[in-house]
Amino acid sequence: MKKTELLSVSELLSVLRQRWMMIAGGALLGALLAAGYALSRQDSFTATAVVMAPQQARSSALAALGQVGASTGISMPEFGLRSPADLYIGILASRTIADALIARYHLQERYQAKTMTAARKRLAAKSRFSAGKDTLIRIAVEDADPQMAATLANAYVDELYRQNSRLALTEASSRRLFFEKQLEGEKEALNQAESSLRQTQERTGVVQISSQMDASIRAMGQVRAEIAGREVALRSMAESVTEQNPDYVRVSTELQALRGQLRRLEQNDGSRSAGDPLIPARSMPAAGIDYLRTMREMKYHETLLDLLTRQYEAAKVDEAKQAPVLQVVDLATPPDLKSGPQRTIITLLGLVSGAVCGGAAGLLRRRPAAALTHAPEAPAAMAAAA
Repeated sequence: MKKTELLSVSELLSVLRQRWMMIAGGALLGALLAAGYALSRQDSFTATAVVMAPQQARSSALAALGQVGASTGISMPEFGLRSPADLYIGILASRTIADALIARYHLQERYQAKTMTAARKRLAAKSRFSAGKDTLIRIAVEDADPQMAATLANAYVDELYRQNSRLALTEASSRRLFFEKQLEGEKEALNQAESSLRQTQERTGVVQISSQMDASIRAMGQVRAEIAGREVALRSMAESVTEQNPDYVRVSTELQALRGQLRRLEQNDGSRSAGDPLIPARSMPAAGIDYLRTMREMKYHETLLDLLTRQYEAAKVDEAKQAPVLQVVDLATPPDLKSGPQRTIITLLGLVSGAVCGGAAGLLRRRPAAALTHAPEAPAAMAAAA
């Protein structure tokens, strides 16, 4: 069996001394190639802007979760809850901000990119976003022009402001947007109800009814408005809590009770007590039934509009309290020192790499020679053995 021949340390040093010219030549060649590459690279400058991520207030659910974690020894990161800075770093790296910067500063022509995708990759390669334990977000941009590097870093801050104001990042913002949409639809519904009431008055000639009928209309409108308000509250709560939440169960129970009360007001089912001034809708004169329905519909939308307006204003107040405000710690300024390339380090790395390659080539050249030197000994050894 053929055994692999290993060189001892002394033999290795001896071979390297014999091949010192090859090692020196490799080191010189590597240094020249590395120096040529370093000199061909254009100087680059890095500008850095620093912003402080807003500390968002935790909701009651997260606060309760934090108390449970404290009592059980489980930390918040184990639930996947990370720093708010991670969210804003994700926004900074988004395609929307990249496209805005490319369009504003004509980066596709500046980077000589044929497509927007190539321009985004070049911009991403020159941009770095990081956040430390101090929750400060550092935006670093590299460019051959120091002024352009500072301009792009500050442009990232501007776009982050713009996206932060556009996106609904807090629970209060989500509730405000929800009530805003509901309010717009309810205004239109109220306008239609008022128009329908006017048309009914013109068609039937009924313009005034007794105090009992008026009280019944208002009661049914109030109950229907409260039912709609509870339904809106349930839909809003369903976005953040489960059906087992105590507040959700309470509102659901109230909604069922209000629906039962509305059925008693609308139908003469015999459950009406004596002396009740509220007359069921089925018992009202047929001549005024259309008027009563349109009046009830208008009162319903009128009351619901008032309820939604109050909740909308409350959500706006909560949003103002919880609105994440970005604070700029340092604006980027044109750097006066280059950040790359590190020509000395590149040259030294080329020198070391060339020397290693030269030494390896010397060892490879020694192996065939050693094989030829020991090859004639094999027949002699076989003859002696015979």
